[in-house]
Amino acid sequence: MKKVIIILGLLGFITTSCDDELTIFPEDSLSVPTFFQTEDDFTQAINATYAPLRDMYNLEKPLMTEMASDNTYFARNTAFGATENNQDLADHSLITEGGITANGNVTNFYRDVYDIIARANQILVTIDDAEIDADVKDNIKGQALFLRAFAYFDLVQLYGKVPMHLEPVIDREGAALPLSSEDVLYAQIISDAQAAIPLLPLKSEQEPGRVTIGAAQTLLANVHIVLEQWAQAETLLKAVVNSNEYALMPNYEDAFSGNSSNKNNMESVFEVQYREGAEGVQGNFMYQFLPRPIEADEVALLFGTPDAQPINGQGNNIPTPDIIEAYEEGDLREEASIQYILTRESFWNDGIYPIIKKYVEPHAQHNNMGVNFPVYRYSEVLLFLAEALEEQGKVGEALPFLNQVRTRAGLGAHTGDLGDAIFRERRVELAFENKRWFDLVRKGIAIQTMTDFGQRVINNPNDYYLPEGVPAAGNAFTNVRDRYALPAAESILNPNF
Repeated sequence: MKKVIIILGLLGFITTSCDDELTIFPEDSLSVPTFFQTEDDFTQAINATYAPLRDMYNLEKPLMTEMASDNTYFARNTAFGATENNQDLADHSLITEGGITANGNVTNFYRDVYDIIARANQILVTIDDAEIDADVKDNIKGQALFLRAFAYFDLVQLYGKVPMHLEPVIDREGAALPLSSEDVLYAQIISDAQAAIPLLPLKSEQEPGRVTIGAAQTLLANVHIVLEQWAQAETLLKAVVNSNEYALMPNYEDAFSGNSSNKNNMESVFEVQYREGAEGVQGNFMYQFLPRPIEADEVALLFGTPDAQPINGQGNNIPTPDIIEAYEEGDLREEASIQYILTRESFWNDGIYPIIKKYVEPHAQHNNMGVNFPVYRYSEVLLFLAEALEEQGKVGEALPFLNQVRTRAGLGAHTGDLGDAIFRERRVELAFENKRWFDLVRKGIAIQTMTDFGQRVINNPNDYYLPEGVPAAGNAFTNVRDRYALPAAESILNPNF
């Protein structure tokens, strides 16, 4: 992805006037009327629309989805203390009052998502009048529609009712919209995704890293699956499969990007782009996912960095005993997804922790990685399709799609109910890709699952990375809910919260 150079304060340059007054915009400075003119302008603008994804996937989204599920937990460093913004997500103990919370991760994620929406809106209200190549215009407009749909899809799944902005905000009144219902939000998400599909090119014709028609079809199918509209999902997913644009990588471990190679490979439908180096577009999420404290030589052994430094604080997103137990005997994905490291200064047992292996790649500089984060992979398309078919009673059609995924994992035929088998398969195939929490919520089992998980943590804290003799927090699992409260900091700006 090209370096983002758009000025983020464009919206502040908009001015309004009475009909009989002349509004003059300085032609030698950036403003909406002077900037959104050329193909390069819109390319910079769409690049800026992708940019908040890097912050979201670097920390906030993994914590609010994967670590809020039974797949991962935090590693308590008793010398450091607790990091409540993170720990409260894993413990389902957010302080919530009147439908709002002060949790920093909840606030930052919300703001990142609305940054995407604001930037997409600015493109969508200006691009139709731009005198640029028609194919370029369609491509950029399709990307903006996809990103707005994707952003609202995250919002509605995580928060429920939220304000729906479809135009740039130019004043305080416009910033304080009422909360839209989930039905209204889903209708807009579907509309945007449907509009994006015919505008976007195939993966083979698109610049690597940008969204494609296949990505938009997969997003829309995901929406229909959440809404249990199985036939609509089936049609979209079959179009992705029949496009011949995607295939499973022969080895599961090769499905993930690597630090500088193998990005946007044949299994990738959409992934968040990071690049190692000094350009400011690197990631460091694997550093966030390590148990603490960890010594410099232990970091160097893991990543190969010559300038490795010790890391303190609290570790996040540590694979739980529950996800480790979920892998069947002989499942090749377990070794590709989880590895064990020694941390000599750890306060937990012998200091040997499981960590997420699928994103561990050598790199040159401490805290500076170029591994992309997968959003949609072709294996999920196959599992979505198997689920959509099974839900319609088309068992014979569903089995081959499930079996493709299982065969690559070194497994034979599933056991038990097919629907349950597909759900279990999603857990291990997509482990640590921010899918588990969404799956629990859409199946209506999030509260029960996490209540049961919480009881296991409370009863056996040492099994869940709490040092010997250290109990779970007194408020752990006291506020298990399937939607996050809205950010308290935003409620100051919007009286509708």
